[in-house]
Amino acid sequence: MRQLGSLWARAGVGFIRACVVAFVSMLVPAVWAAAVALGIWWGAGNPWSWVAPCVLVCVGTLTLSRPVCRLVRFLVARWTGTVLPAGYRQAGPVTRMSTGYWWNGFSYERTSRDALLDQKWRVRWRDPANWRDLRFTAIAPLTVGVVAALPSAGVAAAVLGLGRPEPAARVVGALGLVVAVASAPYAWRPLQPLAVRFLRPSPAMELADRVDELTAQCADTTVAQAAEIRRIERDLHDGAQARLVALGLSLATAERLMQTDHDQARALLREARASAAASLAEMRELVRGISPPVLNERGLVDAVRALALDSPLDVAVTANAPLHLDPPIESAVYFGVAELLTNAVRHARASRARISLTRDDAGLVAEVEDDGRGGAEVRSGGGLDGLRRRLTVFDGTVDITSPPGGPTRVRMAVPCESL
Repeated sequence: MRQLGSLWARAGVGFIRACVVAFVSMLVPAVWAAAVALGIWWGAGNPWSWVAPCVLVCVGTLTLSRPVCRLVRFLVARWTGTVLPAGYRQAGPVTRMSTGYWWNGFSYERTSRDALLDQKWRVRWRDPANWRDLRFTAIAPLTVGVVAALPSAGVAAAVLGLGRPEPAARVVGALGLVVAVASAPYAWRPLQPLAVRFLRPSPAMELADRVDELTAQCADTTVAQAAEIRRIERDLHDGAQARLVALGLSLATAERLMQTDHDQARALLREARASAAASLAEMRELVRGISPPVLNERGLVDAVRALALDSPLDVAVTANAPLHLDPPIESAVYFGVAELLTNAVRHARASRARISLTRDDAGLVAEVEDDGRGGAEVRSGGGLDGLRRRLTVFDGTVDITSPPGGPTRVRMAVPCESL
């Protein structure tokens, strides 16, 4: 009985998915059929009877091809977990020149609106992905569309056949019902291999996207390095350097007072010693901000545990094995964990957190979860955006799950090999 219920459930889910696939794959042919019907309705004597259908076919196909392919990618990712990158060309920034005109990468326009509109259509028409989408919309109806229509056709045959008194019609209706139930769980499945075959970005498109990504990473790295150098210079100038100058003045004054006022000289020496200790502490904090000593000496796991001990949260750290990775990767993951703990304290108002460091076949996986109020979003220029850009340099990924009310879970994955 349970197996029978499971069979009907699979058939029901498959039937719905098959109907969705048939509808999506037949959208463009429906436009073609409407164009032909319009030409027949106008009649052969009307000069528009062949011009208007051709225009409708061209405009409808070009307009629907990209939305149909986007919808197919969504359905494949939702039903099978296979994510297909879109691979569409992205428009670059629009810049206002000193002459007052706007440059969009192709031409100069008087207003930003005209520049954006011109850029949008130029990028759209020159995108090679258009031919990929048009090819898919032409192939899908004749392949996956026909297969996905089998359950619907079987149900239609069952309704028409079983509703008639003739024995032959009833036999046809029963066969239609059998075909519908038997094919429903599988009729939608050809969509996944067809989409993978025809909707993946071409090697040239993937190479162009990779070049753009590496260019952006190089620019981000250069900007980050310049900002870090300025921060170190500012900290040295405002902190340690000022204290060392004051220390030198105190020692010079104490040297002059040694012959006349021993008590005042000893007081200045005590102040100089305290200033030297404070300068040393500031230098250690500055070095810790560049690269924590525990990270260099004991590795990522112990550095994260030390970070957890310094956090005001109740933090639990788990690691499946000692991890010894390349120093740049360890530093990126360490500061990523530090950023997430800071966000949990400052923004999420969390009380507990959990940090997990594991290895899989792909590389290092670090997960940070807190019991805060959730709602974390990646904003341009924010801490999470900086974390994502920091890990992208190593082909790493950041997945954030933060529903309103919490909990917030961030998964950082970096491909690497242990040393």
